Parts: sequence; C-alpha cells; structure tokens
Amino acid sequence: MASHNELGRAGEQAACELLITKGYTIRETNWRLNHLEIDIVAHDPATNTLHIVEVKTRTSDVHFDPMQAITAAKKRNLINAANAYLRHYQLRCGIQYDAIIVVGKPDNFKLLHIPKAFYPKLKTYR
Repeated sequence: MASHNELGRAGEQAACELLITKGYTIRETNWRLNHLEIDIVAHDPATNTLHIVEVKTRTSDVHFDPMQAITAAKKRNLINAANAYLRHYQLRCGIQYDAIIVVGKPDNFKLLHIPKAFYPKLKTYR
C-alpha cells in the first residue's frame, strides 16, 4: 500500500477515536455507493444528529488551508452521499457536515474538529 494511503488510513482512525471521545458512535467508515464516498459517518445520540465527516490528513500544515481542500465538487458529492445514506438506511435524524483536519505523523497527530464545516445550498423554487 502506498505511504499516502497508510497516512490517510491512520488519520481516519485517529479521527474516529476523537469522535468516540466526544460521545459519538461510529456507524461507518469509508462508506461507498457507486462513486460516492463518506470518510466517517458518526451519530451523536445526545442530539440525534448524523455527522458526515470529511477527513483531511497531511504530514505538514505548511501551505495548507484545510477548507480549500474540500472543494465545491467534494461538497456536492458528500451531500449526495449523505442523502443516499439516509435513504439506504431509512433514517430520520438531523444531519451535519463536519471536517477533521489531521496533521503530522501517526505517532504524533494533531487533530482539529470543525463542526458544521459547511452547509448544503438551499434550493429555492419560483
């Protein structure tokens, strides 16, 4: 496996551990449907909210703006994936889009959880 894949997998594991310490239940990791993927699907039982989490892992934060790494296309794919997930499991709960930024090496990660990292655009009808 390529080293960047190993780094990404370790970053996602660290992100899961962070969410667990916050009281979330990890429902899925790397959930896929066709071309859609969600890094982490977590549930906060205190608020009955489903958290769709995008994890960005880097070895260094030099020249790295984490929110620029989550492009408009990535946001659209996450929203579509989340809708598919809700339909697939017939869930009725709130939904929130979070990001977790993981910087460093697996033995020394620094994590930043960004709740409500973005919102879906509202569709208006005339």
